Amino acid sequence: MAKKVVATLKQSGGAKFAKVIRAVKNEGGSYSFKEEMVPEAEVKNVLAKG
Repeated sequence: MAKKVVATLKQSGGAKFAKVIRAVKNEGGSYSFKEEMVPEAEVKNVLAKG
């Protein structure tokens, strides 16, 4: 399934996406990672939200 998704994201004329990976601190003090696929134009906005 991953190969099919990657192939459809690489089509010319389509929107370009970036994978944003953020470290999120849990209540216990450990960190977990949150991954999101966002359009390249929205990367700065997503990272600014925290």
